[in-house]
Amino acid sequence: MGVPVIGCRCAVCTSPDLHNKRLRTSALLEAGGLNLLFDAGPDLRQQALAVGLARLDAVLLTHHHADHVTGLDDLRPLNFAQRAAIPLYGAAPTLKFVREHFGYAFAEPSDGSTRPALELVEIGDAAAFQVGAVRVLPFDVYHGTWTITGFRIGGLGYVTDASAIPPASLAYLRGLDLLVLNALRLAPHPTHFSLTQALELIDELNPRRALLVHMTHDMEHHTINATLPTHVRLAYDGQIVEIDEQDYVSL
Repeated sequence: MGVPVIGCRCAVCTSPDLHNKRLRTSALLEAGGLNLLFDAGPDLRQQALAVGLARLDAVLLTHHHADHVTGLDDLRPLNFAQRAAIPLYGAAPTLKFVREHFGYAFAEPSDGSTRPALELVEIGDAAAFQVGAVRVLPFDVYHGTWTITGFRIGGLGYVTDASAIPPASLAYLRGLDLLVLNALRLAPHPTHFSLTQALELIDELNPRRALLVHMTHDMEHHTINATLPTHVRLAYDGQIVEIDEQDYVSL
């Protein structure tokens, strides 16, 4: 729901600390001369303006819940600037949802109207694909009873909204420079990792660094960070993390 939560007056929602202001989870990866976006939620316009986004080469969709796809219409200005469709890579159920709920993007427009130009590209578990020079490996993770998608690109592992990861997919998350992983809240949740579960998984996978994302207002930034191992931090909006280019690019 983002932080502050609508109608909430808790200490985190009313905190003046910008680290406690959280838009819906998304990330921009610059690699191999390309801009790749993980998910396109309802805050995409605000996020894109904040980073000065002027070009986008692909969107990697983890799943089709509203907080991950409902900003897709805001790709239109980039379509106009680039004079090209933007490919959306996602599993079959995700793309089916996009086609149905953004049906106007795939139909003949009314005279004078505009629409986003979206190219739907289906991906499958462990079926690597290329975006330009960048090799992307998608893999299955579990979001409650749903199967959704995580991604590995070089030394980066990106997993959000997971409650469990099957053994075959765990193998793709070893030897990472950076693991981005969801940690919803302190208490257990049926469809997301709790903080304790996320830390247990990080301990098992042993990445060099880990950033926790997709957090509720239960998680006060500085208080939680003070309890974490030094290589694990809560992510924050606008954070920039550098990883060597060769970790991403398949030459």
